[in-house]
Amino acid sequence: MYCFLPKRVMRMNWRVSLLCVSLVTVSLLGIATPLAVGNQAPAYPPNAPPGSTSEPLPDDDYRVSALQADPQGNLWVGSWRGLAQIDAKTGQLRSQLKLSSPTVGALALDRRGSIWVGTYDGLSRINPKTSQVTAQNFLLPSNRVLALQVDRRGYLWVGNDSGLALINTQNGAVKATFKNLPGVSANALTLDFQGNLWVGTLEGLVQIDTASALPLQQVTNVPGGIVQAIALSPTHSSWLGIPKPTLWVGTPTGLYEMDPDTGQVLQTPPAMQGRSITTLRFDKAGSLWIGTVEGLLRLNPFTGEVIGEVAANLPSRRIYSIAPDAGGKLWVGTSEGLAWVSQTTFRTGVVRTFSRDRK
Repeated sequence: MYCFLPKRVMRMNWRVSLLCVSLVTVSLLGIATPLAVGNQAPAYPPNAPPGSTSEPLPDDDYRVSALQADPQGNLWVGSWRGLAQIDAKTGQLRSQLKLSSPTVGALALDRRGSIWVGTYDGLSRINPKTSQVTAQNFLLPSNRVLALQVDRRGYLWVGNDSGLALINTQNGAVKATFKNLPGVSANALTLDFQGNLWVGTLEGLVQIDTASALPLQQVTNVPGGIVQAIALSPTHSSWLGIPKPTLWVGTPTGLYEMDPDTGQVLQTPPAMQGRSITTLRFDKAGSLWIGTVEGLLRLNPFTGEVIGEVAANLPSRRIYSIAPDAGGKLWVGTSEGLAWVSQTTFRTGVVRTFSRDRK
């Protein structure tokens, strides 16, 4: 093990007495305790529950927690009842796969076309051609996986309720693990336009250099504190005229646009104030689709105006996952199953296979 101070450590807002890095472990020392109100423990967002995988989970939970399209026209549907593959155009069920845990927290597609599945019992890898499931016995900070992100090198970042891990998807080697992550839980992950990783936690955001696996900065002034969703705009789509892609951050109190260079909160669209944001995705046209606990919205990021809202005719108003431009539809995972929305007419449909009422 060797220890050093990174060049940009002074930019961080948390107190770091020393940064120690081993070949597989990154540990931040001297970090303040997680944010709490009085003597209460930090509150977890609804899609990132705390605790160990031994805790009993409800067997009647029909939430669709993760969606991932692949180049073959499939949509992979992760729920708290397992993993399934459907035709992205028709919604027809193609296969259902057995995992070590039926509770899926995140999905990701790597460069080789494999589907990575994060469950509450660790990671699995799916060969989409054969549907073969291979359990990955990685030593993670926690097996409760909440978020997955493939970086520009093709490495997989794994967010869980106790930190982060970095995995080489070609040889299966764990490159690094982050323990004692500021904000404890890695609820959401995305890359910025420079290829750096942004991590949404219980105490704001942490930016990590994906090349060195070193933290660059922490942003603690995010209104609402708990970051539940992050998305990078595909172009300089800021409604404030910022000449570069910006970060859009969802918390329990609203939606915020941020400068990824400085971590500065630029603005929040007035229509999104007071809404609990659960998931964010940009579509190919540059619109931002926003999942909340009270429905689905479409935002023009250039103006900050809501240009569409869907709350009725969905299995539930509580949205957990979004997959735009898949089979010509926007697919929506809710707390009561799967639905699709036309991105032009806003017409909706429900896939009964994943609903409580399958008739």
